[in-house]
Amino acid sequence: MKSIFALIGICLLVLSVLTGCAATKQVAVKEDPAICAFLGTETCGHLTAGGKGQAGLRWINPDARLTQYNKLIIEAIGFFGSDAAQVPRHQQQVLTDYFYDALTSKLTEIYPIADRPGPEVLRIQVAILDAEAATPGLRTVSIVIPQIKLIGAAASVLREGKFPFAGSIQVAVKLTDSVTGEVLGAAVDRRVGGGSIKAAAQWEWGDAENAIDAWAKLSAERLHAYTSGAKKP
Repeated sequence: MKSIFALIGICLLVLSVLTGCAATKQVAVKEDPAICAFLGTETCGHLTAGGKGQAGLRWINPDARLTQYNKLIIEAIGFFGSDAAQVPRHQQQVLTDYFYDALTSKLTEIYPIADRPGPEVLRIQVAILDAEAATPGLRTVSIVIPQIKLIGAAASVLREGKFPFAGSIQVAVKLTDSVTGEVLGAAVDRRVGGGSIKAAAQWEWGDAENAIDAWAKLSAERLHAYTSGAKKP
């Protein structure tokens, strides 16, 4: 019996290391033609892998003078691409609205929202490229009572890079001058549900909402760094 509990403890430790017990975790961006369709072929060609604390794929226009902008226009375009059909339309709207509200809440800490284009107005467009719902009941069991599916869970984390029965979401972001339409920057990122106990019993799109919260916070931090001049393109 002791050996069984010892094995369980080891597996739990492995899972905690692999998942970080976070609400969500960043994983590799999934190849999708919708990325270039949304960002534009030329912009898409500039994307390179991001570093620690950055989006999975990113690009900042080296000629952009981001310090000139002091207002924002935020556009949550919603689901974009062929994978959108996998999510019911009413739930697409819920996630789109949530994304807009989360971005607005964080980004207005930097600059006010503009109601029209202008020479000092930055346009931020975000699109959800795909999203996969979590399976709440099975996920709760696998997190709260890990003995039941522990070995399979560990294998799943190693194979798929995410906790069993968790959700996932991939988004693209484009920054443009609101008057000229010049692309100033772009990013693509993907996050999946982690092994956090707090997230065990959340609703099926809870992982997506947690990821959106993380992106909203990251977007505000990065934008402030560039527009304040603290970080150069």
